Amino acid sequence: MKHSFLDRYREGDSLIHRLDPRLKLLGTLAFILVVTNIPAQGWPAFLLMAGLALLLVRLAEIPLLEALKRSSIALPFAGVVALSVPFTRAGTVLWQARLGSWTLSVTDAGLALFLSVVVKAWLAVLMSGLLVGTTPFPQLLKAMRALHVPAPLVSTISFMYRYLFVLVDEAMRLQTAREARSVGSGRTVWWRAKVLGGMIGSLFIRSYERSERIYAAMLSRGFAGEIRSLEQLTWQRRDWLAGLSWSALLLAAFVLGRLISGGE
Repeated sequence: MKHSFLDRYREGDSLIHRLDPRLKLLGTLAFILVVTNIPAQGWPAFLLMAGLALLLVRLAEIPLLEALKRSSIALPFAGVVALSVPFTRAGTVLWQARLGSWTLSVTDAGLALFLSVVVKAWLAVLMSGLLVGTTPFPQLLKAMRALHVPAPLVSTISFMYRYLFVLVDEAMRLQTAREARSVGSGRTVWWRAKVLGGMIGSLFIRSYERSERIYAAMLSRGFAGEIRSLEQLTWQRRDWLAGLSWSALLLAAFVLGRLISGGE
């Protein structure tokens, strides 16, 4: 499998890597919660949160360009979701156009809300990527169980992560076989659609049969719905210090955003 780019930075030895995975998971969730509750007018608070996120990226010794490139995947999705916001929010009109009997108006409040939605999504993905990029996945699953996330949900996430790559490799083999049996790219769109449908059907059948075999093998080895491990998580002094410092910074950013927006 050629997926080493996903694990490129997980085995580092930075301060962020050495923190307890429970702290990193809780810290990421708290960051996202604070970001989503900052009002649209609280741009100094957004700048502070972005500065904190980029500082963590630096402390984790992850290339800044790599982190920005991975987190930018959220921008088009968030932009499409919030596309109607600038036209539906009341406020001072910045731009106006007529489309037949309709009048489209972009307001300052709508534009500010649109930008805040995009920034919030980007910051959330940036911090989530930092969490995944600095925490081995088995430790992340242990942190979820330690925080009482239901065992079936943790097991489902574990299997999804593991076998998603298997499905990708299977699809790549099907693609290679199709190209080996095709004569160039001069076929019709209808022919390509039929071949693609056959590939999807074959991938589904193979995935279903493999899941049955894997589940039978797991039951024969005593699987009872929860993945267990002998390794124990240890909370150390640096985790307390990092947790208290992070909480204070997030609280300061939240209060700053509320003060700037007038408590809205």
